[in-house]
Amino acid sequence: MARHPRVIDLDFARLKRLLDRMGNPEKRLPPVVHVAGTNGKGSLCAYMRAMAEAAGYRVHVYTSPHLVRFNERIRLAGTIIDDDTFEAAIEACEAANGDDPITFFEIVTAAALDVFAAIPAELLVLEVGLGGRFDATNVVDDPAVCAITPIGIDHTGFLGDTLEKIAGEKAGIIKSGAPVVVGRQREGPAKVIEDTALRLGAPLHRMGREWQVTPKDGGFHYESALLSLDLPAPNLAGAHQLDNAGTAVACVERLRARGMAIDDQAVRRGLATVEWPARLQRLRRGPLPDSMPPGAEIWLDGGHNEDCGLVLGAQARTWAAEPGALPLHLVFGMMTTKDASGFLRPLARHAVSARAVPIHGHAAYSPQQACARADEVGLRCLPADSVATAVEDLLASEPGPFRILICGSLYLAGEVLRRNA
Repeated sequence: MARHPRVIDLDFARLKRLLDRMGNPEKRLPPVVHVAGTNGKGSLCAYMRAMAEAAGYRVHVYTSPHLVRFNERIRLAGTIIDDDTFEAAIEACEAANGDDPITFFEIVTAAALDVFAAIPAELLVLEVGLGGRFDATNVVDDPAVCAITPIGIDHTGFLGDTLEKIAGEKAGIIKSGAPVVVGRQREGPAKVIEDTALRLGAPLHRMGREWQVTPKDGGFHYESALLSLDLPAPNLAGAHQLDNAGTAVACVERLRARGMAIDDQAVRRGLATVEWPARLQRLRRGPLPDSMPPGAEIWLDGGHNEDCGLVLGAQARTWAAEPGALPLHLVFGMMTTKDASGFLRPLARHAVSARAVPIHGHAAYSPQQACARADEVGLRCLPADSVATAVEDLLASEPGPFRILICGSLYLAGEVLRRNA
């Protein structure tokens, strides 16, 4: 893969050329749920897979980035792609592409589409890599459902510096006549999505309009014109996951309209069994949690933008309201392309302290730089050379049991999962 640098170049003409040479596997896929947005894309994909598999369907999934192994990005009929299958798919793409220019993400996407077309399944859940309009996954021109999760400020160098510009890129996945399920949105992005759907004749199914989610004890209620369901709380932590789960149910409604038999019990089983690492995940086994004193907790989240900070701040507020609430300490690392102060601000009022750590091999803030960003929002911060060192320092300096939240980057989350085995 050295011939294909890990650059971002939003133009899929190269990929279309390659797919033509490969016999157009993108036209031989099972029904596709195409997922764009800023926050919640991965969770939505996890819910869709869990619900469809609970109904007995074979489901392909394409997501990014990975946490521990690159193979995580491609699931074939429910199983992470094995090394031999992945290597053979890449080699076939390399042979078809020859010496023509193509990016790393494009060649991997071509390989994924080729194996998705070759191996039987009843559904493909396809997550956009970046943006939507020019993303490599947007070569799929006849999706069963398009889904757009909440849009926030992120990747401004590629997608634009306003919510409306970013929404225009995300809305680029909308196709003529294909239903569009829309998660919770601010007014500006909502208008952009609606205008795009209207222009293309794509039926809209919007949270707060065509469908609603209402929290209730032990779960939530989903309501639309045709469906009324009392559902259990999902197996993913955080109040924001009710929105993500509701968006998945709205997608299931659209798939049912196409004849897929994902019944109410499958929806409930999917909610109960869904897994998606590093999204408010409590670490219960391994060296890190094993080092904690009785009663202490350690959590991991890969969120990295201001909206993710708001979500984590809301969770921290919930924790603080619990009887006998544990003091909260942050361990964080962030990429220099992210607004660290904006991310930390909602957390600062609930955290006792923070430890900033490096993210090796990536363009990340140094611990000293990250601490300066924490200081800007009034959060007491100390640098540490690793997560393990940060935890050791907290254990040595802070009295009693406490709660640690490791956060700020999916790259950091992946590093933690690798080292924690």
